[in-house]
Amino acid sequence: MFEHVLEEMRISGLGVIEDAVLELSPGLTVVTGETGAGKTMVVQGVNLLFGGRADGGRVRPGSAKAVVEGRVVLREGHPALARAAEAGAELDDGALLVTRTVSAEGRSRAHLGGRGVPVGVLTELSEHVVAVHGQSDQQRLLRPAAQRSALDRYAGEAVTALRQRFREGFERWRDVRAALHALQSAAAERLREAELLRLGLVEVEGAALQPGEDGSLKAEVDRLANADDLRAAAAGAQAALTGDEAGDEVDALGLLTAARRALEAVGPLDPALAGLGARVTEAAFLVADVAGDLASYLSGVDADPLRLSAAQERLAALTSLVRRHGVDDVDGVIAWAEQASVRLHDLDGADDRIAALTVQEQEVRVELAEVAVALSAARTEAATRFGDAVGEELSALAMPHARVTAVVAQTDDPDGLPVDGRVLAVGPDGVDGVELLLVPHPGAPPRPLHKGASGGELSRVMLAVEVVLAGSDPVPVMVFDEVDAGVGGRAAVEIGRRLARLARDHQVLVVTHLPQVAAFADQHLQVVKADDGSVTRSGVVALDDAARVVELSRMMAGHDSGLARGHAEELLAAAAQDRALR
Repeated sequence: MFEHVLEEMRISGLGVIEDAVLELSPGLTVVTGETGAGKTMVVQGVNLLFGGRADGGRVRPGSAKAVVEGRVVLREGHPALARAAEAGAELDDGALLVTRTVSAEGRSRAHLGGRGVPVGVLTELSEHVVAVHGQSDQQRLLRPAAQRSALDRYAGEAVTALRQRFREGFERWRDVRAALHALQSAAAERLREAELLRLGLVEVEGAALQPGEDGSLKAEVDRLANADDLRAAAAGAQAALTGDEAGDEVDALGLLTAARRALEAVGPLDPALAGLGARVTEAAFLVADVAGDLASYLSGVDADPLRLSAAQERLAALTSLVRRHGVDDVDGVIAWAEQASVRLHDLDGADDRIAALTVQEQEVRVELAEVAVALSAARTEAATRFGDAVGEELSALAMPHARVTAVVAQTDDPDGLPVDGRVLAVGPDGVDGVELLLVPHPGAPPRPLHKGASGGELSRVMLAVEVVLAGSDPVPVMVFDEVDAGVGGRAAVEIGRRLARLARDHQVLVVTHLPQVAAFADQHLQVVKADDGSVTRSGVVALDDAARVVELSRMMAGHDSGLARGHAEELLAAAAQDRALR
């Protein structure tokens, strides 16, 4: 018997259930009860516990919130435990505690191992722990992706290994194509940018710029444009310091010389006065130096109209260049030229990268096409076995003449993957579409499930698929919500038998209204409704052998009677014998 993983679940304030505790056992557990008692709320509880959509409308009237708590036991190394650890969850005595709360306003909270987590974490766990199949969930089997997934699961390693190789190659091909497309689509823009950069660099190189040149030119233009004023000022200052050539005016140097002589005469008489004399002498030397420098400056100051014009033209050219490049000065233009040279080198190298990526894209595409061919062949081979296996199960489910065919086909797409002379639509899982076709009886044409199956037939096809997939399905818990709707008689017995077979390797929880199915249970839970005239309350009780007989008789006859009890006991005995033989 497969070790169960959902040990216990508690539901509070959900629908008609006020408070109920489900202690779940390994194997097959069935949940029964009168119409409106809240059986479906059990499935809703499992859905919520593993990340299902929160709906405030399902909160019990008068309750502020609905709470679902679960105790999950997983074997060491199970991928769900690794994901829980990443979320910071801690185990409680080897079990993982999961809690989901939904307020009447629709707000939802999730806790995992005592740690608040996003609801998405619970959804991720569900992929490794539980598969819920309700009447609405049957619709998933109608989706092409779900049908392909079912075939791949059945095929096992022969397909999944190739599919993984294809996914990895598809990602490489997609990345290379995206890079190549980006370079190719921007080719015209690159040409325009490169041309502009070349023109700019030619202009800058022709200007033969020197660092700081514009500042030097500004100073030179100012000096040449004001040469007469500068000469007059320098001459006046020199005359003030040393006197003019006529010597008629008193000058600073002459006065300092007179002061020095006066102090030198009495300096020996007073050291303080001698010190002052030394400072006057120093001042005289300084004035003489400045006067000499002024003389040199005067000899170099010359109004040169030609040089002024040339300097102004050069400065104007540099100013225009600086403005065009949007920088502050000539040094900024020089820096732009250095960056432009690097960028131009990159742009000129794009053609080489396009050529290299083109070769790489072709190589990856050829390799991917080879994997696609092998993957299609493996799926086609598995499709035959899969259809036969599902057909055998349908025969046992009172559809003895039904056949299911899994058709593996490809679709042309001009933007797809070239494979053996065709260009096929492609995705991460390959180039194949898979469609399950049902022939319900001889002479009927094969038709897609959504067109060729009634509700009861679809329920049995889905159950047959699940039985066939049971050996390869990694999900340890399966929940079925009235998948037996629309069937009865022998088909109902066979559904119970198949669910019991699933329960050898999975923990199976079934909500059913058929006594033929309930008779195969390893554990029988009944949802009990009590009506006090104002509030309806539901709870869940585990039935012993005697109580099971009473419940099965109610399910068959609508009430407890001696005749119904006899039929119930026969059902239980037959189911027990069947389990013993298997």
